[in-house]
Amino acid sequence: MKKNNSNGRAVVYVHLNETKQYVLSYGIEFAEFTESLSDLINQILLLKHHFDDGDFNRHSLLEFVPNERLKKLVKDDVYGYGDFCWVDFEEEEGLNELTGQELAELLYLGHMKDHLKPPFYQKLRNRFVYLAHDDGWWNKIYYRNMMDFYRMLGDTLVSKLTESKTEKNLLGLKKKRVLSPLPIELLLKMKTMMREGILISIYDSVQSRTSIEVPIWILGDFDNMDDMYEDYEKLVKGSPDAKLIYDKKKTEWKLYTN
Repeated sequence: MKKNNSNGRAVVYVHLNETKQYVLSYGIEFAEFTESLSDLINQILLLKHHFDDGDFNRHSLLEFVPNERLKKLVKDDVYGYGDFCWVDFEEEEGLNELTGQELAELLYLGHMKDHLKPPFYQKLRNRFVYLAHDDGWWNKIYYRNMMDFYRMLGDTLVSKLTESKTEKNLLGLKKKRVLSPLPIELLLKMKTMMREGILISIYDSVQSRTSIEVPIWILGDFDNMDDMYEDYEKLVKGSPDAKLIYDKKKTEWKLYTN
């Protein structure tokens, strides 16, 4: 059964495949991805979708979303699409220059959620290939520059933590604590664990007067997110393999590993 409740979206599973330049994830949604990386996305070529306000490209026979309509796509129920797959591109002229072979590779990406060749095209100048089934449930994203992934992950974790951890002021009203950005250098130290497959749990984080501790478990390589979540529910009863710790006084992050 799919864990589509608030608890489910407050945990993030990440499995990093550096060789093939993609990350398989659970718990990170399109809106969070674009909130972090919108400055790097110009237009989107839709491979699998149900968006009703795209433009039609006659050469590829595919629809695309120009930059000025990206916010509308973000607000749409992309989870409800089922399959939601796209690549970014810079100019429509690039779409019109795609060869039949390149179009076949793009269609294969959307249909099989896998690549025939490295899925980065000079004509499109794409930085990403975004392949999702039930967006946020099963996402496979290719990155031309893997540093974009670490930037997005740090932004998303801080955003999720900010939403989940509120504090009461003197009047008893809840307020959000503004957290310092999570340094990419710290996330890079987690690379070895990410290659194995990790779960970072905002839901199970512990807040005290002085700190916030976010537990991390090494789960392994999962393609079925039901199985992944079941393993998490077993492991959460024990000690985590690592923790991201936020020092409220110093407003600094650090990584603790066992």
